[in-house]
Amino acid sequence: MSQNETARYLVTYDIADPRRLSRLFRFIKKQGVPVQYSVFLVETTAAKMVGIMASIAKIIHPDADDVRAYRLPHDGWQITLGQSILPDNVLPGSLLLTSQPSPKKPLHPHNSR
Repeated sequence: MSQNETARYLVTYDIADPRRLSRLFRFIKKQGVPVQYSVFLVETTAAKMVGIMASIAKIIHPDADDVRAYRLPHDGWQITLGQSILPDNVLPGSLLLTSQPSPKKPLHPHNSR
């Protein structure tokens, strides 16, 4: 992958201090879309992602906080259980599964009594 090719990254974080958490949240929401609590989807180039992580390094405390970025494969897929806050087309290959069984079909054949 070239440094200027756009890719999708999951950025996750666990921040110990509420003030640093607020600062990081305000920063990262300008860069991407919230997927869940403490998880953002960022679409950018590898070169810009290095810059984003460098900016994050200035916000966090390395002995107390944890921030990780994972590049998603270009042909990746997702399975969502329950209510997603993202539109279906945000991640490629989305497959929606419900966490509630259909009223007409039992979840397990043994539970059909």
